[in-house]
Amino acid sequence: MERKLYFGIDYAEGAHPNIINKLVETNLDRTVGYGFDDYTELAKNLIREACDAQDAEVKLLVGGTQTNAVVIHALLKHYQGVISAETGHINNYEAGAIEFAGNKILTLPGKDGKISANQVQDYLEKFWQTPNYNHMVIPGMVYISQPTEYGTLYSKEELTDLKKVCEKYKIPLFADGARLSYALASPENDVTLEDMARYCDAFYIGGTKCGALFGEAVVIPNPNLIPNFFTIIKQHGAVLAKGRMLGIQFSELFKDNLYVEIGKNAILCANKIRHTLQESGYKLYLDTPTNQIFAIVKDDVLARLEERAVVTKWSKYSSDETVIRIVTSWSTTIEETDAFCELISSLAN
Repeated sequence: MERKLYFGIDYAEGAHPNIINKLVETNLDRTVGYGFDDYTELAKNLIREACDAQDAEVKLLVGGTQTNAVVIHALLKHYQGVISAETGHINNYEAGAIEFAGNKILTLPGKDGKISANQVQDYLEKFWQTPNYNHMVIPGMVYISQPTEYGTLYSKEELTDLKKVCEKYKIPLFADGARLSYALASPENDVTLEDMARYCDAFYIGGTKCGALFGEAVVIPNPNLIPNFFTIIKQHGAVLAKGRMLGIQFSELFKDNLYVEIGKNAILCANKIRHTLQESGYKLYLDTPTNQIFAIVKDDVLARLEERAVVTKWSKYSSDETVIRIVTSWSTTIEETDAFCELISSLAN
């Protein structure tokens, strides 16, 4: 059977060879558990250095949904909710994990996956001016993603403006960085890791979708923001006993700027596909500068495309058209990218 070209998700692979080699090299080492080992301490220090946040609390968790649920629950009181774009990952793709933990998601209509500081300001202002607000779920924090669920980016100016609104209302700003490597690698991005640490009260550096076998690194610039954070993580069943498995992975990702460098390959391949789509007459659903591409295709074309390639059916666009998502990753090769470009070009004719 001919192997299909795979552009469905960016976490289908194992891990970057540096990580696999290091895991093999250290396989028989014996260390203490729960993330108190030297490998994890090295990873934390490398992350603090990259973020220019020497005092930051850094905790390593296993997956994105787990991380979002733990951090949001830790930051909110039980009667508070989290402001998010309607298209936010926590609202659509985490099976109600936030509500399951006892907090409500307060959604705002997003534009290209983003919410603006003006929207948040307007929501908070109207809420606190409502005479009977004490009968309502109180907004207690703001959640964004960098990049967003649609592969778009918050600019430094947008991030700064959101931070100002959050400071005004004394609520934290939390950024989901599941695909942060691809944001940092995009030529259109102007937000650095240092900026993330400066403007976000908490954020996480995604590993699962960015070269690791699994794992996300939570960064809390003010280490006093969440007292007893380890205990809260433990309560959620989110502490990995063999914590060094996370520490080894992130120490490798943050050596020699590897975390940013491996994202560049995904951007290169995505831009090549994006250009081919446009040159071949396909319509883009929206313009994205990272590793996710959203295109509108006829259903008959999609059927033929799926015979030879794996993509994600995102949503219906019309009675005979579908929005598809095409995703590249750190391990996507130029050869398979060229083959995919040749395929979509041939189907357009």
